[in-house]
Amino acid sequence: MTRAHKIPVSVLVVIHQPDGQVLLIERADKAGYWQSVTGSVDTEDEPLDRTARREVEEETGITGGTLHDWQLSNVYEIYPVWRHRYAPGVTHNTEHVFGLTVPPGTPVRLSPREHTRHAWLPWREAADRCFSPSNAEAILQLPRFLTLPPAT
Repeated sequence: MTRAHKIPVSVLVVIHQPDGQVLLIERADKAGYWQSVTGSVDTEDEPLDRTARREVEEETGITGGTLHDWQLSNVYEIYPVWRHRYAPGVTHNTEHVFGLTVPPGTPVRLSPREHTRHAWLPWREAADRCFSPSNAEAILQLPRFLTLPPAT
């Protein structure tokens, strides 16, 4: 069976608590690579909010919370190590940013094939720990959506 190529349209979901604590998860395939939930659409017509909910549940087990489309998107070059997942010649991905507000104490159940550890961190610390510049920048936007002091 031939595996279909990934579609170069994805979501980035910043999972956070009302006080600005942000959930980061460490990639299983790259130790030390911390990130928010990310994932590609399964089909060209899959709604982005459905993709966001599906990826959050697959990667963290979280099914609740309030999802917000932050109306932000990033176009970035796909890291060469992951380009084989896409059709030949595809080098860039468009990532749509969402926030998911969850209550304190929300349980996290990682998918062990994707992630090994998780941490709840203050938003500035979470941004500093991300390996992806677009993920860090998204987290730094969190104060726009909460009543927190702005990034300095």
